[in-house]
Amino acid sequence: MSRTALTTVVLVVLVWTAMLSFGGVAAETVMLYPNIFGDPPASLDRAREFLVAGGPSDYFPPLGATVVLTSLVATVLTWREPRLRWWLAAAATVFTACEFLFSVVFFWPRNEIMFVDPVGTHAPEYLRQVAEEFVAGHRVRLVGGAVTSALAFTALLRWVRATAAVAAERVRVGRGARPSPDGGER
Repeated sequence: MSRTALTTVVLVVLVWTAMLSFGGVAAETVMLYPNIFGDPPASLDRAREFLVAGGPSDYFPPLGATVVLTSLVATVLTWREPRLRWWLAAAATVFTACEFLFSVVFFWPRNEIMFVDPVGTHAPEYLRQVAEEFVAGHRVRLVGGAVTSALAFTALLRWVRATAAVAAERVRVGRGARPSPDGGER
């Protein structure tokens, strides 16, 4: 597989996984969160009973790891393309900051309080406060996913346009020297 084809595949996988992650967070926001955080602590107890066989913690960590890994691979593969590198580096940075680091620092302790600590450990007022904080902080994750998806998609579009232009130029000049997307020759 050529480097161009490999880069294209990695960029498509990045866009696909970033959009799956963002779509999952958006769906979770409108379908699960009203049920989970609608009336704490009772709604938190119902969520514990409902989310037994699977839940967001089964879906998002492997998907997030895939987004991080593919964004890093895409950044490395396109580093010689200055018109792409910063889009991908920004996508990797935004996703890592908003989805991973923010989750570790902000969400994981609150998840522990709401869903891991034994029922009755915390006062109802405290659980309501923690649930409100969680929902408010969730907006960071939602915006981070949207920004990551937009950055990755922009990089993919720029890559496709650049490689299409290179292919057209190769056809025009005959299969001689291969111009690179930045206008030079390889």
